[in-house]
Amino acid sequence: MGKPTGFMDYERKNCDAVAPKERIKNFNEFHTPLSMKERKIQGARCMDCGVPFCQSGMMIGGMASGCPLNNLIPEWNDLLYHGNMEMALERLLKTNNFPEFTSRVCPAPCEAACTCGLNGDPTAIKENENGIIEYAYEHGLIKANPPKVRSGKKIAIIGSGPSGLAAADQLNKRGHSVTVYERSDRVGGLLMYGIPNMKLEKEYIERKVNIMKEEGVEFVVNANVGENVDAKKLMKEYDRVILCCGASNPRDIKAPGRDAKGIYFAVDYLTRTTKSLLDSGFADKQYVDVKGKNVLVIGGGDTGNDCVGTSIRLGAKSVVQLEMMPKPPLERLASNPWPEWPKVLKTDYGQEEAIAMFGNDPRIYQTTVKEFVKDAKGHVCKVICVKLEAKKDEKTGRMNMVPIPGSEYELAADYVFIAAGFLGSQDYVTKAFGVKVNQRTNVETQPGKYETNVKNVFTAGDMHRGQSLVVWAIREGREAAHAVDEHLMGYSNLQ
Repeated sequence: MGKPTGFMDYERKNCDAVAPKERIKNFNEFHTPLSMKERKIQGARCMDCGVPFCQSGMMIGGMASGCPLNNLIPEWNDLLYHGNMEMALERLLKTNNFPEFTSRVCPAPCEAACTCGLNGDPTAIKENENGIIEYAYEHGLIKANPPKVRSGKKIAIIGSGPSGLAAADQLNKRGHSVTVYERSDRVGGLLMYGIPNMKLEKEYIERKVNIMKEEGVEFVVNANVGENVDAKKLMKEYDRVILCCGASNPRDIKAPGRDAKGIYFAVDYLTRTTKSLLDSGFADKQYVDVKGKNVLVIGGGDTGNDCVGTSIRLGAKSVVQLEMMPKPPLERLASNPWPEWPKVLKTDYGQEEAIAMFGNDPRIYQTTVKEFVKDAKGHVCKVICVKLEAKKDEKTGRMNMVPIPGSEYELAADYVFIAAGFLGSQDYVTKAFGVKVNQRTNVETQPGKYETNVKNVFTAGDMHRGQSLVVWAIREGREAAHAVDEHLMGYSNLQ
């Protein structure tokens, strides 16, 4: 490593964020990048550990510890520190097809497993990753590099989210002809419409997709396979098919009054907002207008937070976020030691903005909706909430959150957004291809494999493993590409 005492000599520094009351005036990204000098100092903090937990990507306690892509973090931190940006880029792209995405939206399990974090602040890995890739674009290091030889094999990839794009990128580099089918009007899947613009401006997706097009990947939009595109025809026309359609079946809230107007799944709300923003700057009025309204978000995860931040930007009168689980601790418990993912309280950008605007954290813990109440026009006007407590199921031994009798109370709600997670793949796609699904409706394969029960049909990403992180989707896309390449050619040199 470049500076053995760097982790003692320098403090961690994050890039500055625009103040909440200022950044909510638009949907732009709101972080100011560090200077190159500052990034080098952050690179010097990397200890180049004997065992680099940051790149391990292990599952511990059911959650990722370290980077699932096994990024060569100590190597490119050292190269960044020494100013060798071309080599740093080479090492970064060796394991990650899309650092311009992950350096913006990943929750950074690498940093949670950083050895520096044992007795202080972890290395600013995510910041450095972003610095390397953006330097590369700014200095012309990222250029289209089409394969010199084509294999003559044709592959169809259904879905252009992170797993589909990763599989396409890998297989195209190998020389296969790849066509990606996307049901929406823009390429990117979850990245395009599931993640708000202030977390990932869409120009970065389009920038990378345009390079992939120059390299020979074909994209077909408005192609909803299983509906307006025949799945059986694709299986005949292509040598292999990879299903990367995501876990796009949202979990619902089954409560009286659910049919009221003004109740949306979070993914639909976020999609309509981003599409209207991109299409017309909201002039088309095709988004859900919550200006001056009371908004209730059901779900405490990242998607719920995105709904909070989006609603505030659209001028909501109030925003409340319900979370079924208890409030996490402020620091790690003894039962949650390093390098496990820290199960501690995280106040994300949307919650920061709600605190700045309304004076309090929008989250209410151990609470769910018991009933949606409609007004005379059939529109939701309030909800009846109930408090929850943890109780052990005597049959299964599992702890479940159950309602506390007599704890009901009312909340005003003109709009409700359900961000309660996803149940798995949508059945019109799986039925169209005839692939088997498991009890969670994820496409079934042998453990650690990507081939389905249908000949020459593979799967990857959330459709395969269930709702997960973008880094896991990229890893699955890369591994599925390796499996398809090996299936086609008898061997594979894809990593």
